Amino acid sequence: MELSEFLIKAKINTYAASGEGGEKILEDGSKELVYENGIRKYRDKYFGFKSFIGEEIVWENGKAIWGMNYCGGIISEEVDVKQIYQFLQKAMKLVKIERPFRGPENFQEGEWDYTDKSDCSVNEFSGTESIYFQKKKVYELKYIGGIVK
Repeated sequence: MELSEFLIKAKINTYAASGEGGEKILEDGSKELVYENGIRKYRDKYFGFKSFIGEEIVWENGKAIWGMNYCGGIISEEVDVKQIYQFLQKAMKLVKIERPFRGPENFQEGEWDYTDKSDCSVNEFSGTESIYFQKKKVYELKYIGGIVK
């Protein structure tokens, strides 16, 4: 299985599947979501809720081979946080092989809009993910990552 395919399976089977509340709370106060398949293991570890910071790491045979750091959160108090994160879960289920970092470039449902702008490839990338409700930005996340050598 290619790295991009593994990342899609990992993301769909962790946050996109369970969202907030599906993670394990660690001793240091962070939250962790883990997915394993064969020789690869994925871990998404983060701190916070309305504003957060975290990292995703992929190991192959016990060695780190890929990672992504991210920071973001809710930027509007006008919309219920749970609604924002439920919409984010829907977008994350639509992650594509060409861009296995977050969700699709664009996704719309009712009054909700999701955008993800990124550059480069799975080897080296950066991007910004945003959610809009009634055309007003309510959430933003910035990320950067790539292959670990």
